[in-house]
Amino acid sequence: MDRLSRRKFLRSAAAGGLLYAFGRTPGSILAHAAGVNGYSDYKALVCVFLYGGNDSWSMVVPRSQAEYDAYAAARRNLAIARDALLPIAPTNGGDYGMHPSMAGLASLFEAGRLAVIPNVGPLVAPTTLAQYRAKTVPLPPQLFSHNDQQGQWQTLRGEAPSKTGWAGRMADLMAAQLGGQQLATNVSLSGATVLQAGESATPYVMGESGPQTFKAFGTTGLAAERRAAFERLLAAGQPSVYGRGYAEVHERAIANATLVNAALAGAPTMATSFPTGSSLATQLRTVARLIAVREQLGMSRQVFFVATGGFDTHDDQLENQPSLLANVSASLAAFHAATVELGIADAVTTFTNSDFGRSLSSNGDGSDHAWGGVQFVMGGSVAGRAFYGEYPELRMGAPLDVGGGRLIPTTSSDQFVATLARWFGVSDSQLGTIAPSLENFAEKNLGFMA
Repeated sequence: MDRLSRRKFLRSAAAGGLLYAFGRTPGSILAHAAGVNGYSDYKALVCVFLYGGNDSWSMVVPRSQAEYDAYAAARRNLAIARDALLPIAPTNGGDYGMHPSMAGLASLFEAGRLAVIPNVGPLVAPTTLAQYRAKTVPLPPQLFSHNDQQGQWQTLRGEAPSKTGWAGRMADLMAAQLGGQQLATNVSLSGATVLQAGESATPYVMGESGPQTFKAFGTTGLAAERRAAFERLLAAGQPSVYGRGYAEVHERAIANATLVNAALAGAPTMATSFPTGSSLATQLRTVARLIAVREQLGMSRQVFFVATGGFDTHDDQLENQPSLLANVSASLAAFHAATVELGIADAVTTFTNSDFGRSLSSNGDGSDHAWGGVQFVMGGSVAGRAFYGEYPELRMGAPLDVGGGRLIPTTSSDQFVATLARWFGVSDSQLGTIAPSLENFAEKNLGFMA
């Protein structure tokens, strides 16, 4: 074991369940022993990541005739027919429609439970087209790149690389107030992400239906004997740091899976129906069940990560996007209904992220990587039925078009996240740690949280 390389150790640990082993941080364990708990209420953030770069200019569309005509001319064969759009009426003005596949979210918008954040994306500072072309303001590196822009959304790193994500940094800051929690603040149902990585805080990563258990283990017969033997092996002293780390990871994996599965076994049966055959809906149903057992696990603050893919629509966009958006709409609407059923809707805020928006221009039967796009925020504490930020002029050659219909964001992801973080309980003095570029923007709070 002493000669085992770090790479081989990580590979073997992952094969044995490392991805499902992240639990409480050392700091939170110490705080738990001291009985510290700084919050008397419960709040949860749920990040719904749309991998691939969602073409959100087909998701929320202007309906006034002049604006629609400009949109249709720019989008050409990608334009959604005006009479097919689901009308929505923001209380702060404008005539817009949602994609015809998004009836669930259109209804939530009209009911005041959904807000629209138009033309939002990674920015280091407010940026004009002239500044972009002259490179006189700092820009997020590697614009239009999937991995880099996913990282920008999840870390808010700006120009500097970051090994931590904004939700991980938030968990670091709150660790002393969350000592009573039996589970990590950050929970992912869609793999390990940098979003939830902190300096000390680590996420708990589980499967879409709940914690993964070791398949060879059980409670009776030979399966129980195998588990007992493995636990004895883990408990034995290990001579190397890799061996001790490996043992600790798997001990934590077993303990966390046992803890969470026991809690979920007592979760109430929900009447809310979730779409079948949808990974996103399954993940969100599991999140609802985890929220339902929050008291059993002593949870005060949680950040959940769920995701779905397929949004890199370079081809066949009109054929594929309707089902993608229908899945998002139906899954999110069902999740909101579940939070209402559980009586916790005011304490749960769900929001979308995606790599980037897409180009206004058509490449034939799809769209290309771009920059600014539309995101949603949903929940009982959301000041809904309104747009927060500037909906851009959707025409080729508009003042925000850097070329090919790629629009410079007018709202930054730092402002978006800071508004969520403040509601979650982060103090104004700590927002710079969560959103490092926030200081460059005059508006620190977008106002979509009531």
